[in-house]
Amino acid sequence: MYYDYYAGGAEDEHTLRENMQAFHRITIRPRVLVDVSQVDMSTTILGYPISAPILVAPTAAHKLAIPEGELATARAAAAAKTIMVLSYSSSCSIEEVASSCNAVRFFQLYIFKRRDISALLAQRAERHGYKAIVLTADTPRLGRREADIKNKMIYPPEKNLEGLISINIQCVDQGSKLETFANQMMDASLRWEDIRWLRSITSLPILIKGILTHEDATRAVEAGVDGIIVSNHGARQLDFSPAPVSVLEEVVDAVKGKVPVLLDGGVRRGTDVFKALALGAQAVLIGRPVLFGLAAKGEGGVRTVLEMLKNELETSMALAGCPCIKDITRSHVRTEHDRLPSML
Repeated sequence: MYYDYYAGGAEDEHTLRENMQAFHRITIRPRVLVDVSQVDMSTTILGYPISAPILVAPTAAHKLAIPEGELATARAAAAAKTIMVLSYSSSCSIEEVASSCNAVRFFQLYIFKRRDISALLAQRAERHGYKAIVLTADTPRLGRREADIKNKMIYPPEKNLEGLISINIQCVDQGSKLETFANQMMDASLRWEDIRWLRSITSLPILIKGILTHEDATRAVEAGVDGIIVSNHGARQLDFSPAPVSVLEEVVDAVKGKVPVLLDGGVRRGTDVFKALALGAQAVLIGRPVLFGLAAKGEGGVRTVLEMLKNELETSMALAGCPCIKDITRSHVRTEHDRLPSML
């Protein structure tokens, strides 16, 4: 049941497959005879330095993978000198993760029907040293995850919601209790105007996660967000929504450099990271690979996953003739859209 929860997507899982396959259709155009004796992968996100443009995405319930849960993930991210985005639905509390190690981390937030709960979570994160809020905007209700329905998915207690709301949900059709809980909690009336409300309750920078179109990217900039994460929620929400990398350029073009754009979804290799950077992403976020590394070998497994991706990115940069991150440009990749004119 828990493997299906981590691995599964919405409905026919077309988008789940497409998230990775879309990367496969992008080729790299390497340059030769460039001095790559030293390759520097370091960069910054919102001014915070990281060793490579690879962050840990917000994913829920790490204790389903290993008893230490998010504490192990946080220590691994800190060891890799990168940023972890803690999920609101983590199985360790905001406070526990904050005290687990000294590192820069962000906090992912949903807006609930009870706004006071969302406000309290954001303020707890700010008080305990989290450096940004990542607002997940693509979940007015939970996508139809049929594996969870089949398994009658029972979600572990919401650690960050203890004492705030009852999580004893009655599921009348005996399907996914997670879906029932989420649909009772999430505020489906959330609108762009509510970004102002979020601004009023926290002084932290706000990144919005779940953007897939130039229209929404433009609205996000107009709403005053501090960053955009191109994401389809790991293909767990709307099946047949586009793979993030396939719409990355569309979002980057709409933003026009006003805020950083990051990408989440389908990244499995260092070459995928390279392709996303070439198409305009400032960094990528890694979800399922972190969870599977955690399940396999705990903190060491997460560190291995992050180091593997960093090593592969370093090799990709060297072989493509890019000694540092800023050297990776749009001319280093060819997409399906680039190939189309040559066929006409």
